[in-house]
Parts: sequence; C-alpha cells; structure tokens
Amino acid sequence: MDWMLQHEPALRLSVFALLLALLLLAQRAWPARGDGQWAARQSTNAALAVIDTLMLRVLFPMLAVGLAVVIHGQNGGLFARLDWPLWLSIPAAVLILDLAIYWQHRWMHAIPWLWRLHRVHHADTGFDVTTGVRFHPLEIALSMGYKLGLIWMLGPHPVAVLVFEMLLAAGALFTHTDVALPRSLDRRLRWLFVTPSMHRIHHSSWQPETDSNYGFHLSLWDRLFMSYRSEPRDDERRMIIGLKEFRRPEDQRLTALLLNPFRSSKRPSKDTPRDA
Repeated sequence: MDWMLQHEPALRLSVFALLLALLLLAQRAWPARGDGQWAARQSTNAALAVIDTLMLRVLFPMLAVGLAVVIHGQNGGLFARLDWPLWLSIPAAVLILDLAIYWQHRWMHAIPWLWRLHRVHHADTGFDVTTGVRFHPLEIALSMGYKLGLIWMLGPHPVAVLVFEMLLAAGALFTHTDVALPRSLDRRLRWLFVTPSMHRIHHSSWQPETDSNYGFHLSLWDRLFMSYRSEPRDDERRMIIGLKEFRRPEDQRLTALLLNPFRSSKRPSKDTPRDA
C-alpha cells in the first residue's frame, strides 16, 4: 500500500492513459452511434481537460490523496473513531464516496447555479470518451472542494481515496464511451455497474431523460433513489444528444464553453418536446 501512495501521480496517469487509449480503440472498433469519429468537439473537450488539470494544481496546494494522508496521519475523521480493519474500512470509504458523488451529481442538475456550470458537460452534441473529461473549470474546482470536505470529515485511509479517484476517472471515461456492448452483457452489467448505454440516456436532450441515471460506477444508487431509467424514449441511434439551447457550432468553441455559465438560458420544462 505504501508503494501505491509513493507512486500515486505516476500510477494514476498510467492507468488513465492506458484506459483512454483502449477505449478510444474500442469505440472505433465497436461504435454504438459513430460519435467517436474524431472531430473538432473532441479537441475542445481535450483542451478543457488540460485547463481543468492546470487549474487544480494552481488552486489546491493539496489534492484528495494528499489531504487523506494528513488527516489519516492525525487520526482525524469518522473512520479513526470506528477503528475498522482495512479490509472493511477501505471498501466502505469507497462506497460512501461513490454515494456522495451520486448526490453531488443530482444537485448539479437540481440547483440552478450549479446547473449553469454542469450544462457545459451536457452541451456536448456527441457522446464519446472525450465527453467524460469535458467539464467547466469552476465545476471541477467545486467538485474538488466537495471531495476535500468529505475527506476531512471521514478521514478515510489514503489508499481508499486513491482507489476511489482512479475509479472515478475510469468510470467517467468508460460510461461515456461510444461502444456497443452486447445487449445480454449490458443487461447483466447494469445490475451492478453503470454502462455506456445506461449513461447515454442521461445525455439525452429530453429533460426527463437528462434528469435520470446519475450514477458514476454503481447502478445501485439510481435504483435505490428512484432515478433509474432503463431505456430511452427513442432508439439509441436516433437519440438527440446535448442541450437544445446550445446546438450551434459556435456554442462548442472553447471560449464559448468557458463563458457558458455566465450566459442566460432557462432550462426547458419537463414537458417541453425535444427538438426534431
């Protein structure tokens, strides 16, 4: 475990880069819709990811794993009081953090000023692995602050935080991949995990579908909290991805995405028909 923490940056980067490469190949080989064909939007998504990474390094002198090392070393937080063995405390911490991210995602949709930030992610008119790294820098900063607050309160083992951070990045990539899994495999996986076809519904332009399937890793939370939607209203290949109010090519430029939260745009009601 000490080795994992000592080599955290290299380990996380290696896992992320390897998985990204594999998923890029997978969506070329077994496309669900064809959104994975390289286009300008993917370059913009990648540019946002670079800006987000640099911004985190500037704003936060200590990120999630580093804070976990400090808090755990001081015997702070809830888990220090529980004094559970590692085989129990690490999975429990990962599960609690996953639940917390599920609720963060729901709040991003429910609270208007948070939606302004999160809609940059949903304004993507395609759905592929690069959508998984397309987030406004302010949303990334808020998300990191939220995670740091959770770590301060919980005091989880640093390895639990490292595992969760890698799972979070892997889940963001996998669930946005434009890959067609066999239907039988997808159904089986969905009993436990979020699959790309399940999360694609969440990126529909129709609000009742946008406001469903919030989970990152486990489908359990959507089933438990009544936000699970098993199938889209339209066929997956005909489903309109994105937001109807941000469909022009100029809306997808990097500068437009960075300024998007400061533009006025009211969310359509749940009864508003989606665009044809």
